[in-house]
Amino acid sequence: MRLENKIALITGAARGIGEAIARLFVEEGAFVILSDINDEQGEAVASSIKKGCEYFHLDVSNQNDWQTAQEFILEKYGRLDILVNNAGITGFLETSGPHDPENLDFSSWQKVNAVNSDGVALGCKTAIKLMKPSNAASIVNLSSRSGIVGIPGAAAYAASKAAIRNHSKTVALYCAEQGYPIRCNSIHPGGILTPMWDAMLGEGEARDSAIQAISADIPLGVMGSANDVAYAALYLASDESKYVTGIELNIDGGILAGSAASPNRE
Repeated sequence: MRLENKIALITGAARGIGEAIARLFVEEGAFVILSDINDEQGEAVASSIKKGCEYFHLDVSNQNDWQTAQEFILEKYGRLDILVNNAGITGFLETSGPHDPENLDFSSWQKVNAVNSDGVALGCKTAIKLMKPSNAASIVNLSSRSGIVGIPGAAAYAASKAAIRNHSKTVALYCAEQGYPIRCNSIHPGGILTPMWDAMLGEGEARDSAIQAISADIPLGVMGSANDVAYAALYLASDESKYVTGIELNIDGGILAGSAASPNRE
């Protein structure tokens, strides 16, 4: 019960890492507000958890949705103790692209940054207002290994994740400066097998081969699971990390511990 009596909001909780975090947080005693734009899938996840949670529609790129969420949480719970800004998109499925720096489609760039970067900024802004009555609050922002290294074919995604990395530090310092009981940290997953990879991995034998190829470039030799990230979020959300703010925690099997090969020029 590491999160007992905590009120938590998790964005992008209908599947993948967000769902894993929601399930773990409920197990650890938090009351979790799952949010997403996929209402059917989000409600199904909340129903499967049964108690200790509820579903709330939230488009993180929409200021009005955040205002509605703020009013809802304030009226029903009076405060927020944990925010996990998890919602994010690569842009490969959600936009027309392309996404390389030379040929990028500007509307696609804007869409990715609206969800990933703007969504986190709006989430932090909302959370700070809701977390002031808390005894010990934590904002956990999901960045990526792509927020630390460049990705030639995914410029918008990499830029947005880098923005999350830096904004987390700004929020951490601001809250400390103001004397607020709020910490803020970022998590940087890499090589985590979630539904976000489906479009790139394919199906059947091709999928298995792709996973093996990716795993071969990971020092620990395997792709990670959503739960690997969820346990990192649990630590940063809990009071066990009460002296931890402004850090970036890599969950990547050792990818960022060494230098990478040159980009594939084919």
